[in-house]
Amino acid sequence: MKIQRTNRPGHSARRSGFTIAEMMVVIVIIGLLAGMVAPRMFAYFGQAQSAVVKADIKKITEAIQNYQMANAMKAPESLESLVNPPDGSEGYFGKIPKDPWGNPYQYDPPSGGREFRVFTLGEDGAPGGEGKDADIDNIMLFESEE
Repeated sequence: MKIQRTNRPGHSARRSGFTIAEMMVVIVIIGLLAGMVAPRMFAYFGQAQSAVVKADIKKITEAIQNYQMANAMKAPESLESLVNPPDGSEGYFGKIPKDPWGNPYQYDPPSGGREFRVFTLGEDGAPGGEGKDADIDNIMLFESEE
């Protein structure tokens, strides 16, 4: 017995789905949208990294100032002294954060009449640079706020 298939009314024999042309149009539209949105997202990401650096440097600077007030205005020898003070007292900072690029923040204790400096070397991790590679320090931050 042979079963004969017939097309039911309302059903076409054509397979449903997307054609290659329709898929290409969708891919082009998605590409155009990504091309318009991606540059803005990267700009916001860079601004966020800069804001994190500024906030971290301000927090570390405040911890150093608190250390100085508790130690007859003597500055710590290193940032590690903020976490584990040499006198065994409670630390001024739980853990020194890393900058957004994964590098440790740098610290220059005061010397020769110069105040202490807390800084990051930027994304490249080398002194100098511009844009994302620029060094950011507490002295520059507080001067720009005045």
